[in-house]
Amino acid sequence: MPAPLAAALLPLALLAPAAPPVSVVEAAFDPATAFVPPAAISYAQDLVPYGSHARIVTDRSEPGRTVLTLTATGLAPDHTFPVHLHTGTCGADPAASGPHYQDAVDPVQPSTDPAYANERNELRLVLRTDAGGTGTATTAVDWQPRPGEARSLVLHAGTPAGPHAAGDRVGCVKLER
Repeated sequence: MPAPLAAALLPLALLAPAAPPVSVVEAAFDPATAFVPPAAISYAQDLVPYGSHARIVTDRSEPGRTVLTLTATGLAPDHTFPVHLHTGTCGADPAASGPHYQDAVDPVQPSTDPAYANERNELRLVLRTDAGGTGTATTAVDWQPRPGEARSLVLHAGTPAGPHAAGDRVGCVKLER
């Protein structure tokens, strides 16, 4: 290959590979203290028992849009879990997953301003399990997460205030490995 052509192609070779249009993450929930760092962590065995399973399919094939589907098995039966995309990764401390990922980031954290903390600016799902502890939820947003900034999907306990009230973090699935 002639030197000028090779020099022209070098910047293209250095570009980070684009995220695949569809990604799938599958993981079983384990304790944070597992010998091998787990891909999914349970912080509340009564709601997210060890060995329960999550499958997350993220579809970014349509420009400017993200569709996320969470399917879970083995969770607490007949329960409603608010689920959110978070900026941090899963760790022994549930707070390690950081705040909710926001398309337009609220300059004041923790974010409580409804102009930022809303279903258009955050990726939110409500996962309802059946009597066997299985559930599926899908949501779509008209944006795509910035590369490297959406690191986990967090299951919250829910509260009596309703299905969108988050409550404690009871499970976390790493989206980036």
